[in-house]
Amino acid sequence: MRPGFHWDSADAFLFDIDGTLLNSRDAVHYFAFRTAIRDVLGIEASIEGVPVHGNTDVGILRAVLQRAGLRDRAIDKHMPQIVARMCAEVQQNRTQLNPELCPSILELINYLQGRGKLLGAASGNLETVGWLKLEKAGLRPMFAFASFSFPRELRAEIFQHGIDLARQRLGGNASVTVVGDTPSDIDAARTVGAPVIALATGIYSFEQLQAHDPDACFACGTDLLAFSG
Repeated sequence: MRPGFHWDSADAFLFDIDGTLLNSRDAVHYFAFRTAIRDVLGIEASIEGVPVHGNTDVGILRAVLQRAGLRDRAIDKHMPQIVARMCAEVQQNRTQLNPELCPSILELINYLQGRGKLLGAASGNLETVGWLKLEKAGLRPMFAFASFSFPRELRAEIFQHGIDLARQRLGGNASVTVVGDTPSDIDAARTVGAPVIALATGIYSFEQLQAHDPDACFACGTDLLAFSG
C-alpha cells in the first residue's frame, strides 16, 4: 500500500463487477455476444481470442466485428441494435445467471456502508447486463448508482462518468476511489486521476497487479479489511 494512503477514507467507492465483486459461473453473457451479432447482422462470430478481462462490452463487440471485416462506420451504425439485442438475450436468460461472490466482498461492502460511504458500480458491462448480475448476486440494493458501457466504450470514460455521478450526489469536491481487479482498471483510474485499489480476485495475480502500481493491492477483501480504520 502506498505510504500515507488510507484506503477507506474516500467519500465514495466505484466497484468493478466481474472479477471484483463477483465471478460468473455461467455462459449467459458469453453467448449473448454471439447471438446478438448473428440476429442483427447475420454473422456467425465468436469472442474467442478477443481480450475480455478489463475490456468493455462495446470494445469486445467492436473487436469481433472488425475481425469479421466491418469498418467502424458500419459498426457504429449497428451498435445500438446489437446492444439492445444482447441486453434482451441476457434478460431472457436471467434465471441461468450464476454469479459467485468474491471472498469477503459482502463484509467489505457492509463495512463501507457502515462508515456512510456512497457505493457505485463502474463496469464494462452493458447496463442491463451489469444490473442483472448484481441483482442475481443479491448486491443490487447496496449500490446507489452505476456507470456502464454504451454509449461509453473506454474504461476511463466509464470511470469518469461514475465519478461525475458520485459528485452530483455528494458535491464537486467529493473524493472517489476505484476498486478493480485488472491492470486496465488501474490504468483507467490513473487516466481520470482517481485513487485505485486492486484486488487479486479475478484472473490477475497480486504480483501482476502490483506491477501496475495501484495505490493499494490486496489478495482479496479479507486482507483489505485487515487494514481498516
